[in-house]
Amino acid sequence: MDLSSKLKILSDAAKYDASCASSGSTRSRKRGELGDASGVGICHSYTPDGRCISLLKILFTNYCIYDCLYCVNRVSSDVPRARFTPDEVVDLTIGFYKRNYIEGLFLSSGILRSPDYTAEMLLEVAKKLRISARFAGYIHLKAAPGTSQELLDQMSRWSDRISVNIELPTEKGLEKIAPAKSHRQVHTAMKDLAESILHRKDEARSDRKRASPSLTRFGARSQSTQMVVGATEASDRDILLKARYLYETFRLKRVYYTGFSPIPFSAPILPPKATPLLREHRLYQADWLQRFYGFQVEEFVYEKGEQLDLSVDPKVSWALHHLSFFPVDVNTASRERLLRVPGFGQRTVSRILQARRFTKLSFGDLKRMRVPLRRAQYFIQTGERNPFLRFLDQSSLGELLGQQKKEQLLLPLFGAKKEEKKQGLGERELSAAISGEF
Repeated sequence: MDLSSKLKILSDAAKYDASCASSGSTRSRKRGELGDASGVGICHSYTPDGRCISLLKILFTNYCIYDCLYCVNRVSSDVPRARFTPDEVVDLTIGFYKRNYIEGLFLSSGILRSPDYTAEMLLEVAKKLRISARFAGYIHLKAAPGTSQELLDQMSRWSDRISVNIELPTEKGLEKIAPAKSHRQVHTAMKDLAESILHRKDEARSDRKRASPSLTRFGARSQSTQMVVGATEASDRDILLKARYLYETFRLKRVYYTGFSPIPFSAPILPPKATPLLREHRLYQADWLQRFYGFQVEEFVYEKGEQLDLSVDPKVSWALHHLSFFPVDVNTASRERLLRVPGFGQRTVSRILQARRFTKLSFGDLKRMRVPLRRAQYFIQTGERNPFLRFLDQSSLGELLGQQKKEQLLLPLFGAKKEEKKQGLGERELSAAISGEF
């Protein structure tokens, strides 16, 4: 099979893995090196100055010895199979980088022979990129549960981020549709990685004090994981509780949520329909609230079956069920109370706290500060009368806020442009990149 065919198969097979954002690494290239790693993000992410940066996202192979029922690459699946060699991945990465198509590499794989053998293949790619090709750009490696501690440590040394997928929030669900995996294996791998990353950070701090820095300037700064949503009967509460455990126990940088999508010839025990994108979106919102806004999993409002309310975001839902908490006075309330106001984010609250040191804030002041008031106006008190507070005790407030959310959902998610540029490479560009023609 030629390289172009392999690339088409293995890049398409990698699209189901969502855990590939920036590691937070910041590293500029040195003389004679290629690429750098920026802390602002990789993989079609947007930087603060509006730039879109991307990475080559592929599987090393889609052959796999496991038979996870939700996975299109499972051993019993009838899909075209392909496998790269380490040199092919290195050549593709460097070729695409030199043509300015990518700024980094996300490399995962099906399981060949064993988790350790697969890890050795991915490790060989990373080491050749770093040492032979002198590539200093972003590298994210995906490790499999059951990989030895020694190999995990080496993978951590040569990458910017490394991740092990938890796959499902409950052990019962994992046993049901992915019997070859277990949470115990995943937790062991995460614990080993957490220790390796901590050691690498200490090593890097010591290395910066030396006159001649060594290769310890490379090394994973964080780890992440991914959970499939909707493949089993696990509730949103189960998912968020598992995420909290992973954050607190293994110091994860991020938990990614991927809605289940039916695959051809899937097992009858799997859902026939895809998980609504809005459920995935609500989980990300709740995840953010518990990480940065002081919310606890137990505080979120759940509907029947312990699922999050899809009609409004979790913060608004909490506010509507705790109206006695409001109004919040923007001139006297603590940071913690202000963060509970729907529509107020971290930066908004910081600006309010800074501004009120010099004056008593009014609605006019908040508008001039460009504070988003569309939702917040129903829940705050300023230095003047707030006419919107009359809605605070009315049942129509929920409907009013719900209508606002419906209008927002009509807009493209995540600030996407109305006319999106077609992603990927055309046949001509693909051929040129593979052949090395510049």
